[in-house]
Amino acid sequence: MDVFEAIAKRHSYRGPFLDQPVRRADLQRIVQAGLQAPSGKNAQTTTFVIVDDADLVHGIGGMHPANQAMQQAKAMIACIVDRQPEAVYEGHAFQIEDCAAAVENMLLAVTALGYATVWIDGWLRVDNRAESVGKLLGVPEGKIIRVLLPIGVPQKTWQQKEKLPFEARAWFNRYGMDASNPG
Repeated sequence: MDVFEAIAKRHSYRGPFLDQPVRRADLQRIVQAGLQAPSGKNAQTTTFVIVDDADLVHGIGGMHPANQAMQQAKAMIACIVDRQPEAVYEGHAFQIEDCAAAVENMLLAVTALGYATVWIDGWLRVDNRAESVGKLLGVPEGKIIRVLLPIGVPQKTWQQKEKLPFEARAWFNRYGMDASNPG
């Protein structure tokens, strides 16, 4: 699958997974795609814990009873950042951007390899869930799980939600400029 096909097919999958394992070699390829993402000042701030132990996956998934993908995942990837990011350029830290770039690369890799996932972020920010999952995974005190990706072979066909047309969100040369009327 080429990159444009992976982009077109990538979607947030919250449905059930087949009872099939996610190969460890595929998990490594997915995280390698994340490691290859751009990073502000090449600081490479995002780290990862790949969770493929069935008991750990089940324990974490059980914390989110409203999400089938979390409950039935065969593996998970925890994306970890510093609690207090260090500035790397002119007083600015870029670890949120670094993490997001890594996650997007991994989402595309998941799709290209025939798996499915959903970007879990907001759920982690409520009721100390990131800390609870972090304790299970041995995440050091100064770090926090920012994104969690439950992964598996999708049981259902899921379509990417419709996106607004190009003309509604992108323009050449000036914001809001009608491409058919350049001047």
